[in-house]
Amino acid sequence: MPGVSARRLSHEERRQLAVNLTRVVTLYRSILDAYIIEFFTDNLWGTLPCSWQEALDGLNPPQLATLLLGMPREGEVARYRSVWPLTLLALKSTAYALAFTRTPGFQTPSEFLENPSQSSRLTAPFRKHVRPKKQHEIRRLGELVKKLSDLTGCTQVVDVGSGQGHLSRFMSLGLGLMVKSIEGDQRLVERAQRLDQELLQTLEKEEKRNPKVVHTGPRHPPHHVVRWVDPMTLCEELLLPLETPPQSGARLLLTGLHACGDLSVALLRHFCCCPEVVALASVGCCYMKLSDPGGYPLSQWVAGLPGCELPYRLREGACHALEEYAERLQKAGPSLRTHCYRAALETVIRCAQPELRRPGVQGIPRVHELKIEEYVQRGLQRVGLDPHLPLNVAALRAHQAQENRVVAFFSLALLLAPLVETLILLDRLLYLQEQGFHAELLPIFSPELSPRNLVLVATKGPLGEAFSLLETEDS
Repeated sequence: MPGVSARRLSHEERRQLAVNLTRVVTLYRSILDAYIIEFFTDNLWGTLPCSWQEALDGLNPPQLATLLLGMPREGEVARYRSVWPLTLLALKSTAYALAFTRTPGFQTPSEFLENPSQSSRLTAPFRKHVRPKKQHEIRRLGELVKKLSDLTGCTQVVDVGSGQGHLSRFMSLGLGLMVKSIEGDQRLVERAQRLDQELLQTLEKEEKRNPKVVHTGPRHPPHHVVRWVDPMTLCEELLLPLETPPQSGARLLLTGLHACGDLSVALLRHFCCCPEVVALASVGCCYMKLSDPGGYPLSQWVAGLPGCELPYRLREGACHALEEYAERLQKAGPSLRTHCYRAALETVIRCAQPELRRPGVQGIPRVHELKIEEYVQRGLQRVGLDPHLPLNVAALRAHQAQENRVVAFFSLALLLAPLVETLILLDRLLYLQEQGFHAELLPIFSPELSPRNLVLVATKGPLGEAFSLLETEDS
């Protein structure tokens, strides 16, 4: 998806972008704040301008992907069947123009071309127990952290929210970095330690089989610590050096791969407040889990803008995968009807128990194979209502006939969602700059593999031209 590069914007241009984003988010808040499961109960289609309804009504899913989301198939030319209203075209252009680009600025050869489950860029020991998406992520972020560590003279990397330790293992045993891993879940830490030992044994066996491979020096697996990191207070354990006695002037680099909610905010605060921390490389996610207030807004500039508020629904929508949904639209598979079915179920729930709104419905398997009344019966049972309630099958079938309208409205919301993510990340950039630090934002992962693919990189001193080394081609 096209967009704006944060690197090409001056500080004043970033501030102006925040102004523009808050205005646009305010203008289209009714779309962003809507729950698609209330499509029928709240008449969401009727909230759109009549001219938009006429333009979108009847478009099939591939046409929505091509014309509305701007993601045609390779070689496909967009062909409008009618003249779209200028207001809808303006929405589409604005969504493209104001969102941070998630497309990496280089051509990446497919590392999964030979085998969709194995990255050709990772050796077999580092692929074991790691899914393809995570293989791509740990390699790309690990290599960026290595470059950033070399540029800033860091003596230790701290991986916060390290989970099973896949990134930490690659950075320490694959790239030779000194790594401390901090994770709050004891079970994940214990599994990470078992995987560390398994990898060490595998690497030792490989050396014995191939003695020509020379490994210089002892291998240091990650040092794992079980600790919850409070976003509002400093974590002393995070700052302790691994060396005993510690080297004079320890220099730490903080990183987090999809640090959830407030954890990414905690990384920013530790970077700003602790002189030992000289660099940061953070990929955030789960924006809906940000504390309100406390997690957003962080910068004085954004906090002072009218319309800067981002309630839960807007932040939750910013976590959706636009590229993945566009691909589903192009395939026009039956799974697209799930939102329509769930919205129809909501009408039945409201009639049976009006005070029960938007209850969670555990996944109903093989939805696309069910008749709509069968889905509703199973859904009623999952929310604790009588599955044998009398149903108005004609009304349910009328809802089902509007499936493409449901998909169109959801596509509109997804088109706008990157603007919310851009505002959240822009707020973090401005916060770091207000503290006097140098901060940039880079698309680091393939968005088709990893939708939350923007890494926030910050240093205590400007890197100047050396920063371009972090964007070198993924050869």
